[in-house]
Amino acid sequence: MKSITITIFVVLIVSILGLLLFSFQVRETESVLITKFGKTSREITEPGWYFRWPAPINKIYTFDSRMRVFETDLGETTTKGTVPIIVHTYIVWRIAEPLQFFNSVGTVREAENYLRSQLSSTQNEVIGQYYFSEFVNSNEDNIKLDEIQQKMHASLNTAVREDYGIEIKTLGIKQLKISADVSKDVFERMKAERQRKSGEIVAQGMAQAVKIKTDADSKKTELLAAAEARAKAIRGQGDAEAAKYYKMLEADPELAMFLRDVEALKKILAERSTIILSADTEPFKLLRGIPQISPKK
Repeated sequence: MKSITITIFVVLIVSILGLLLFSFQVRETESVLITKFGKTSREITEPGWYFRWPAPINKIYTFDSRMRVFETDLGETTTKGTVPIIVHTYIVWRIAEPLQFFNSVGTVREAENYLRSQLSSTQNEVIGQYYFSEFVNSNEDNIKLDEIQQKMHASLNTAVREDYGIEIKTLGIKQLKISADVSKDVFERMKAERQRKSGEIVAQGMAQAVKIKTDADSKKTELLAAAEARAKAIRGQGDAEAAKYYKMLEADPELAMFLRDVEALKKILAERSTIILSADTEPFKLLRGIPQISPKK
């Protein structure tokens, strides 16, 4: 019984050692590169349990394929208008092609050194295509920060994917700074721009006011001219009526006064009215009787 136990224990130990020597595991967060006698044999990116020959026939290189965050130091670069700005950029990256990564850089530290150099070059190239006003502006429609980040991401991802087997998932500008002198110049330009727009608005308002005043004066002149013409016509008509009565008055004053009284009475009694007046009041005394009027010879 004791010998059987020892045999089982030995077989178990040998099996475990054989399993460790002739197989290996790839986790979901890993990618593996296998070399055979120092030369690349194959790469594995799918998780699972795989067979291998023990060293020195096969050698296993394991890489963490999870996302990594890399931030550059604050670096000064120049915009298209030769305005210096200080940019702090970050990237999120991962090892996409283990074989290319192993042959080109080998380690994560070396990869970050290459990324720092490549990112600086890409940053200077892309930012140099845009004016400072496209980074900082009071009008949000003129800011092109998203476009700049996308262009930097596309350019950097293409370069490092081909050269280092690295995939750039995200690139962003974390911080944007300017020197004190540049800040002063920027505020002065913004102030001048505000003053220019204010002047334009005031000038437009003055022009509109002059136009409104001119239109009002024109309409006033037209109305006064029309009123004056109407007044002249009324005065002319009145003068003509008066001249007719004057002529009648000169020819026969008594008849003219009679006709005037009759006309006034017609106007007063045109509507239903109750009037209490003395019977001798002009022109109501005509109701008592027609005066004796003889034509003038």
